[in-house]
Amino acid sequence: MVATSYTVAFEGVEARLVEVQCAVTPGIPSFAIVGLADKAVSEARERVRAALTTMSIALPSKRITVNLSPADLPKEGSHFDLPIAVALLAALEIIPHEDASRTVALGELSLDGTLVPVIGALPAAMTAAQHERMLLCPSACGAEAAWVGSAEVIGARSLSEVIRHYTGAQTLSPSEPGEVQRDPSVRDLRDVKGQERAKRALEIAAAGRHHLMMVGSPGSGKSMLAARMPGILPPLSPAEALETSMIHSLSGLIEEGGISRTRPFREPHHTASMAAIVGGGRGAKPGEISLAHNGVLFMDEFPEFPRAVLETLRQPIETGEVVVARANAHIRYPCRFLLVAAANPCKCGYLADPARACARVPQCGEDYLGRISGPLMDRIDLRVEVPPVAFSDLDLPETGASSAQVADRVGAARQRQARRYADHERLRLNADAEGQMLEEVATPDPKGRALLSKVAERFGLSARGYHRVLRVARTIADLDESENVRRNHVAEAVSYRLTMTKES
Repeated sequence: MVATSYTVAFEGVEARLVEVQCAVTPGIPSFAIVGLADKAVSEARERVRAALTTMSIALPSKRITVNLSPADLPKEGSHFDLPIAVALLAALEIIPHEDASRTVALGELSLDGTLVPVIGALPAAMTAAQHERMLLCPSACGAEAAWVGSAEVIGARSLSEVIRHYTGAQTLSPSEPGEVQRDPSVRDLRDVKGQERAKRALEIAAAGRHHLMMVGSPGSGKSMLAARMPGILPPLSPAEALETSMIHSLSGLIEEGGISRTRPFREPHHTASMAAIVGGGRGAKPGEISLAHNGVLFMDEFPEFPRAVLETLRQPIETGEVVVARANAHIRYPCRFLLVAAANPCKCGYLADPARACARVPQCGEDYLGRISGPLMDRIDLRVEVPPVAFSDLDLPETGASSAQVADRVGAARQRQARRYADHERLRLNADAEGQMLEEVATPDPKGRALLSKVAERFGLSARGYHRVLRVARTIADLDESENVRRNHVAEAVSYRLTMTKES
């Protein structure tokens, strides 16, 4: 007797359909799992056997063979327990063959038959919807998977509930999507005293997704400013929320099935490894740059990160995706993030303070920031110095716009960009514009063009730097509600570009 069910194997954010075939045939009693299964999958036979024994279901004295097809696709993880159990129950004619064959299942089994939550329920539901099948998963994963909407999702607490559902003894109700999670810890820009130029740079960066670097002495407010970036960004659109949550689902970061509309804010420590930042390790899991997809990647103490880690950011910043290539895996992850970097001006941090600077000034500053390569700096659109705040200024009343006011301006600017690029699938914001499209939307007026040409010649801007100035100027014009890029927009964009450059 042969029966089938289905499950998925993960390749990046994609979940590939896997057919689970179970055959119960005469022969020496055994239980074998074939199909390029890893250790966790091979151990499923013991968990399935124990779970069935708990329910007083004895395996027959026959040869049981489970094949995971396609056989050349690597299978990893404990989520294969449930689909193997479903196929086996169908082969034993305990549940109907037809129901098992239209089911995509994933879940880990405890020895007592309880279903344990697993990662990847959201991409698994996407695959089930594409193949017009039902998704069966642990009840703790049901709220997460139900966000797909186009696939029926059944969540069960135990294997006995699965059997009762398929036999009609107790039908389980479809799972409902979890609550939309909201971040209660959003901080306000008004908490930061002074630093109006840095606040303006944050607003421009948020409006067009331009990468930002802040340099200032310790305690000047760089981390405070960066922490307030999520408060001025618009919430994720439904499509962006689903795309981002699929990555977080693979990393086990979705709690209680709640999909967050708040943009991700990741802040890895400077001792993080390359695999932690870019992705990789066992199973080629997504790294911090992918977990920050559609959100913010804040890298404090930027020059302290290993040089090799910093250099790996160059290609993802340009392409918006990263390819994790390993001997047994070639995985592609999206990583369209907004980079916010912060650094001290030198090792001691007091380059501009004669009273506290070290004896190696100014060479220590050049050596310290020199750890950031020229090609990487060329990809950072906005560079701003954050001077120390005087002690007397801390008692002054709050100044400047609140995060809510800035968020309204950022949202309006992004809406203008959405209308501008509505006919272009790959373009969302000004940071994505390139080639002919960039020339059409960001070419400045004659005065602005003359200024930009003069600056490019005087300071030796690269072609990339020239185009990035145009993108920033276009965003400044959008914040100014201007259809055309004018000279003042170009001048402001150039002022951020030339801060801390070796040419100046």
